[in-house]
Amino acid sequence: MSERFDEIRNKLESSEKIVITSHQSPDGDAVGSSLALYQYLMKKGKKPVVVLPDKYPPFLKWMAGIEEIFTFDEDANQGRELLESADLIFALDYNDPKRAGNDMGEVISASTAFKVMIDHHLYPSEMAHWTMSDTSVCSTAQLIYEFIAGLGDEDLIDATIGEGIYTGLVTDSGSFRFPSVDARTHEIAATLIRKGLVHNRIHESLFDVNSLNRLKLLGYSLSQKLKVLPNIPVAVIYLSKKELDELDNEKGSTEGLVNYALSVDGVQMAAFIKEDVNKVKMSFRSKGDVAVNEFSAQHFSGGGHKNAAGGVSFESFEDTILKFENVVYDFFK
Repeated sequence: MSERFDEIRNKLESSEKIVITSHQSPDGDAVGSSLALYQYLMKKGKKPVVVLPDKYPPFLKWMAGIEEIFTFDEDANQGRELLESADLIFALDYNDPKRAGNDMGEVISASTAFKVMIDHHLYPSEMAHWTMSDTSVCSTAQLIYEFIAGLGDEDLIDATIGEGIYTGLVTDSGSFRFPSVDARTHEIAATLIRKGLVHNRIHESLFDVNSLNRLKLLGYSLSQKLKVLPNIPVAVIYLSKKELDELDNEKGSTEGLVNYALSVDGVQMAAFIKEDVNKVKMSFRSKGDVAVNEFSAQHFSGGGHKNAAGGVSFESFEDTILKFENVVYDFFK
């Protein structure tokens, strides 16, 4: 074991109040990584707490330990107390405190706890005392496996811990199809299956269970709102808050919608733009060398990965649409 992992192993052994955090609008990688680490630390005799900025999407409600997650925006006072009393804070799947939201991010920044960042996004900040960052891997979940292995505890990884890791691998890699998937990704998946993971059950839970409202929203989005922009290989779906409310939109129900736009023949970049309260949220996906993280960072205060990124606009929904269509044409010049 390297001196680097000796340091964090000693810190884990001496810490009494461990808090695991992740980013706003937690996805499968954020939740999966958090629960995998939670289950591992429980197995080590610790009593960690998972604190997420807001609610996890319903399609993850089947995961072991999900009921133990504390949601900051449902009780900010208690969330603040948990973070302020922590002596060790894990920051998973985000590279800057602001990605945990303004309020929770400020508490994390101000905390005197020893901070550990495990993440795969570009440009990690200096928020942590100990950082495990690799932008080449497909998911933070892959790094969680390597983190546990680096501590010498690979044998402790069982099907329950593996469930969180595998969920992160699958959801953040587009079911193992993104270029960031490497041989090691598949090796980890194979190891988890050998440890008793039932991979088909996870796939079914993630992708084969939909609410009626989600299917109606999907049908409406594809039949009425999907369009390909003239003369450039870009497809986009716009949904206003009024439309989302009329369709009884549930948290997480638009997850993956942008991928349908990207699947249109000839399209190299896709966007899903939805109106929210006081802001407009944006998801971008691309193929090949189209770097949507650079596009998002330049125009919509966002970032992410080369082929998968997010952004936000505080202009009106209508003005955001106009801006997007203007800048995306310039992007493809």
